Amino acid sequence: MRVLCCVKRVPAPGAKINITADAQDVDSTNLGFAMSPHEECAVEEAVQMVERLGGEATVLTLGEPEAEQQLRYAASLGVQNAVLLSTDGTPWDPQRTARAIASVVQTLESEDGPFDMILFGNESADSGGFQVGVRVAHALGRPMVNAIKGIEPDLDAGTATAKREIDGGFEIYKVPMPAVMGVKEGLNLPRYPTMRGRLASKKVGVRVFEAEGEVGGQGRMKLVQPPVQESKTVKLGSGIEAAPAIVDLFDELGLL
Repeated sequence: MRVLCCVKRVPAPGAKINITADAQDVDSTNLGFAMSPHEECAVEEAVQMVERLGGEATVLTLGEPEAEQQLRYAASLGVQNAVLLSTDGTPWDPQRTARAIASVVQTLESEDGPFDMILFGNESADSGGFQVGVRVAHALGRPMVNAIKGIEPDLDAGTATAKREIDGGFEIYKVPMPAVMGVKEGLNLPRYPTMRGRLASKKVGVRVFEAEGEVGGQGRMKLVQPPVQESKTVKLGSGIEAAPAIVDLFDELGLL
């Protein structure tokens, strides 16, 4: 089983995000970075597939050289190979990103054969465009199922079964491999790296390619921070004197 997992370096979830003065980028001063939560589940699924079925897993990211940190993290979890599509750090539109990834996938497959499965996160934690995985699948001419919460490859049949959650149940898809899947958070519980894994990740070689792709039709106008939501605390009273005010509040909220 050959699995490729594509991840993206994004600001750590929950961090306070500031915008540069020109409103064109995120101010990364004192900002931590991680891979998107959906992609953490994709990496975990890739590792589990290889542990269960044999083979090898590869992690790939497009971004600045500092994105090697996310590749090393994936390697510490059990991924055997890492690929960096190097850019100068400026934002890439999804069309350009997908073209660059598809091109490098074709290069890697020309060397060692096709990947049985290519995994993406359902969407990235920063831009949330839902586009790159679908565009890569289309460029490679492979079936794609997004927003999945279950994958079961059948190597003997050459197919994979994907489960997508919907209101009141699940949709079940069976697609031929090689295939592309968009993983949704909750598919599994990502493991934490062990000390042994962190040490082993330092020995994993990272193949570096210069990212190349024609610019797409989307452009960034500006970034806008959402308005700060302020909350106020109202003291209803103290001791038994507060009881009538609490009853009135419950009644107002429809709890009585």
